[in-house]
Amino acid sequence: MLTHLLSPFFDAHNWHQAIMTTDGWTIIISIVILESLLSVDNAVVLAAKTSTLDDPKTQAHALFAGLWSAFILRLLVIVFATYFIKIWQIKVLGALYLVYLSIDYFYKRKHPKQAGKTAQRPQTPHSFVLIVLELEMINFFFSIDSVLASVAISPNPVIVLIGGIVGILAVRFIANAIMKLIHIIPEIEPMAYILIVLIALKLFMEIPAINIKISSSLFALMMGVVALVTYLFHRYRHL
Repeated sequence: MLTHLLSPFFDAHNWHQAIMTTDGWTIIISIVILESLLSVDNAVVLAAKTSTLDDPKTQAHALFAGLWSAFILRLLVIVFATYFIKIWQIKVLGALYLVYLSIDYFYKRKHPKQAGKTAQRPQTPHSFVLIVLELEMINFFFSIDSVLASVAISPNPVIVLIGGIVGILAVRFIANAIMKLIHIIPEIEPMAYILIVLIALKLFMEIPAINIKISSSLFALMMGVVALVTYLFHRYRHL
C-alpha cells in the first residue's frame, strides 16, 4: 500500500513533466500564487498563536517547529490526496468542500460583524508544547484546503508537491508583502475564492457521469485571465 502511494513521486516522467516542461512550471507558479493568496491569513493566524508566548526566542522556536510540521503534513496530505482524488466520489466531496469554503468566505465578507464575534477570543499565555500542538492542528487543516485545490489543478503529484513546498515558503517569508498587495488591490482576495469555485467546477466536471477534462495548462491560462479581469476591474473602480 505504502509503495503504491509513494510510487508516483519516484516516477521519472512526473519529474520531467514538472521541471523540464513549460506547462509544468506554469502550473507550479499558478499553484504557488493560489497557495499564497489563500494562505496569507493562515500565516497571520500562526503568528498570532505564537505571540501568546512571552519569550521572543520561544516564539521563534515555535514558528520554526510550525514551519517544519507544515512541510511534513503537506507531504502526507499530498501523498493521500493524489491517490484518493482519483475516486469520483471523493472528487464530488472535494468539489462541494471547495464550494463551501468560497460560500463561507463571501458570507463572512457580507456579514463581518457576525464573523468578528466568532473570531474574537481573548489571547491568554500558553505553554510552548501547547502552542506547537495547536500549530500542528492548524497546519493540518490548512494543508487540506490548499492541497485539495492544487490536486484539482494538476493530477501530477510532483507538481503539487513542488508548488506546495514553494507556497509554504512564500507564505512564511512574504506574507507581509502579500498583505500589502491585497491592501492596494483588495479585489485580489475575493478573486482567490472565485478561483476556488472554478477549481471545484473543474473537479466536478471530471466525474465519470460528465467526463469533461480541462487540461492543467488551460486552467492555468483561465487563472491568468481571471487575474487580468480582476486588475482591470480594480482600475475601473478607481478611475
